[in-house]
Amino acid sequence: DNMAIYKNQLVLRGLHYAIIDEVDSILIDEARTPLIISGQSDKSTRIYEACDILAKQMTRGKDQEQYTQVDAIMGVVQEEDGDFIVDEKDKIVNLTQQGVAKTERFFHIKNLADPENLEIQHCIILALRANYLMHKDKDYIVKDGEVLIVDEFTGRVMPGRRYSDGLHQAIEAKEHVEVKRESKTLATITFQNFFNKYDKKCGMTGTAITEEQEFREIYGMDVVSIPTNRPIARIDRDDAVYKTKREKLNAVVERVKEAHAKGQPVLVGTITIDASEELSRMLRKEGIQHQVLNAKYHEIEAQIISHAGEHGTVTIATNMAGRGTDIKLSPAVKEAGGLAIIGTERHESRRVDRQLRGRAGRQGDPGSSVFFVSFEDKVMRLFAGEKTVKLLDRLGLKDGEAIESPMVTKSIENAQKRVEENNFGIRKHTLEYDDVVNAQRKVIYTRRRHALMGERIGIDIINTIYEAVEDVVNKFNDEEYEDFKMQVLTTFAIEPQFGDDEYRKMDAGERVDKLYDEVVAGFRRKTERLCDVAYPVISNIVDQQRASGAETPTGLIRVPIGDGRRLFGIVVDIKEAYESQCKSLAKAWQKAVLLLSIDENWKVHLRELDQLRQSVQNASYEQKDPLVIYKEEAFHLFEGMLADLNNKAVSTLMRGAIPESAGDPDSVQRAPEPERNAQRQRYNANRGDDALEEARRANQAAAQSASRNPQAQRPTAPVHVGPKIGRNDPCPCGSGKKYKNCHGRGLV
Repeated sequence: DNMAIYKNQLVLRGLHYAIIDEVDSILIDEARTPLIISGQSDKSTRIYEACDILAKQMTRGKDQEQYTQVDAIMGVVQEEDGDFIVDEKDKIVNLTQQGVAKTERFFHIKNLADPENLEIQHCIILALRANYLMHKDKDYIVKDGEVLIVDEFTGRVMPGRRYSDGLHQAIEAKEHVEVKRESKTLATITFQNFFNKYDKKCGMTGTAITEEQEFREIYGMDVVSIPTNRPIARIDRDDAVYKTKREKLNAVVERVKEAHAKGQPVLVGTITIDASEELSRMLRKEGIQHQVLNAKYHEIEAQIISHAGEHGTVTIATNMAGRGTDIKLSPAVKEAGGLAIIGTERHESRRVDRQLRGRAGRQGDPGSSVFFVSFEDKVMRLFAGEKTVKLLDRLGLKDGEAIESPMVTKSIENAQKRVEENNFGIRKHTLEYDDVVNAQRKVIYTRRRHALMGERIGIDIINTIYEAVEDVVNKFNDEEYEDFKMQVLTTFAIEPQFGDDEYRKMDAGERVDKLYDEVVAGFRRKTERLCDVAYPVISNIVDQQRASGAETPTGLIRVPIGDGRRLFGIVVDIKEAYESQCKSLAKAWQKAVLLLSIDENWKVHLRELDQLRQSVQNASYEQKDPLVIYKEEAFHLFEGMLADLNNKAVSTLMRGAIPESAGDPDSVQRAPEPERNAQRQRYNANRGDDALEEARRANQAAAQSASRNPQAQRPTAPVHVGPKIGRNDPCPCGSGKKYKNCHGRGLV
């Protein structure tokens, strides 16, 4: 849950070749949600509970398709036959004007559309999604007071996974379990952009041909179908279509009884846990012994599946993707017709249906498969289209009667194609937005990697200074000299050496060149001063070691360096610091500052991009393309973030100083011997790139040791005070606590 801050924390080598098992599951199904590195937020969870109470009091209006009029500004539905409406196809919830008014009354606010009410607006929509689009025992289960996500395609529980953007908290509030703290995004990337970083990639699966277009268009991969080892003997029957869900389930039970009577093993596939448990109750009433396999019992799935091909066995399972256990058939079972596959509903994805069918007929075994479908099933209701339903209606089905014809099966597959195209559209849309972030990500991660490796730290610092100088000059180019002078002092901790008259005579380019030279000179003086103060202390430690008989100095030393606001504990190797006359210490300090500045600013930027993406959606109601607006606004946000990053980094570097008491035993600390040995091994392997990690861990210890020695509070030069830290702001020490609960305890 953190970004790598030294080399041996990096977990990936160069991204050259990826071999992906179940490639469709990873590159297609998983690609709906991004990969996220997250840390814990200090945001209150009470708002989710309040919004859940309100959501449960709201009434649902007609389906989204019924509405055509939309408010041009807010995108709120005008008709008022309910508080909200649901679009099940695109999984979207919208408030009606009636719902907006109810929300405003509940939270005692005047206008839900005001920027300060954005969080309430976001959370009430999440609460409605949790209550009306997310279903227990289908999308998730509740176990031991915890909401666990069920993989839609494999039917397996995904422990540790959480829905992002507050949806998981909304579900926890709905189910009345503990609402856990929301996470904050430290880094994010879509599966598509991550895997496209590999020079080459390949994969294997039994069901990729239906997604051939997406593999080619998004990943540049061809799909090749490999023939089966032995001819397929499985009989795949046309779908049996019924009017109602009840008639369909009764027919499934009859088919199971029929197969069971002759000893033929049966595997019944359902698409939800709920459906598997309902069918289990019906089979129990008929006295048919059976096993149930779903996300609630996934620990024993291999054992259950291994017996599924035995004589007279009946097994009910949710989504059979990648179960990884072969179903072996005895000679008696082969004579009885092999394994009978019965699907109780068509899944939105044809691949999942084919994975269920593929459990029978392996290596030329006999078997059969059939899907039972009703007009009330989700795929038929949302995607089959009115023509199909009317056609089936005209055929005049009687109660309990089924249609089995190639035309109907084809019609259902066409409905599934439309779902797949719709889902492809959603994934492609997500990727278009992430491509904007991806361009920015490349810039920021290149800078971060350079800072992490430290091999070109001097060039990075010089570039950062130049960009910061350019930003200040451009922003204050038309301002009075005194304003410009004050900004230079605030950002760079120096006063410009040129006066008012010279300032007026110079153009912007000349001002940049002049100020840049002065700031670089100031930075070099500051670096030399840092080395001058630290070197005598380190020399003293080396002399003590030599006096004790050591041939060469060993160990790591922690040096406190502060900028007037924060105190860092920078850890360096004693030998290298001594031999380089503390240049290695200056380098470790510069790396720490650059990495911290990049990480802090990038986190804030990601949050702003999330908010921007939500806010631009309203542009579609004004016949504008939200993506175009997003690209433009995201670019301006990125420019502003880079300027802020540069200014903060340079400001900290220009104020870096070792406290006066650095020579005191309390201030310069050596780690205990076992820790030093472990650190020395890491150092030898990583050439000191773990210094930043040690520095961050030492940050609080260094601050506490300074507080034990009153002299440590007085630096040698005047302190440049930064912006006032609020009681509820994060503590600058990096602990993650609020200032009032950490270093600000008793001060504010």
